Amino acid sequence: MTLVNMPLVNLAGRLLLATLFAAGAVQKTLDPAPAQSLLTGAGLPGWLIWPALAFNAALAAGLIFGPRIGLWAFAGAAYCALTSLFHFIPADGWQMSIFVKNWAIAGGLLVLASAQPPQRRPTAREGGATSTPATPPVPPATAPLPPLSVSTAPPATDRPPASDTA
Repeated sequence: MTLVNMPLVNLAGRLLLATLFAAGAVQKTLDPAPAQSLLTGAGLPGWLIWPALAFNAALAAGLIFGPRIGLWAFAGAAYCALTSLFHFIPADGWQMSIFVKNWAIAGGLLVLASAQPPQRRPTAREGGATSTPATPPVPPATAPLPPLSVSTAPPATDRPPASDTA
């Protein structure tokens, strides 16, 4: 008996991760100045906030709806690793916590990227079962091998036994 519905857990995790990126897109839309300040402080143009906003929104949708959720997760991990560099400001504890958070999220996204994608079950119309079996199918058993035995008898030969009568 499985205690956890893995496809449901997978979806819940993807929704939580997607919420973070959707919130980032909303934050960049409503108040782009703080993120633009991080960009310009690193010597980059402030207008890069808009492609970052678009990527945040696309990443949120990609993590929820796919297709290729693993690819979206990998791209999100790379994005988190890259953007963590803007928060590497050792004198600012708040920015350092965001730096560490980005690496933690990147790690979670890499785990998602490496996981098997959730399998879509065929509908009854497509020839699938109408109900979910209680236990997963068990592969057929193979015949057991005979036990090994060690014999001290001399090896057998192809010759018939010798008779004592001549």
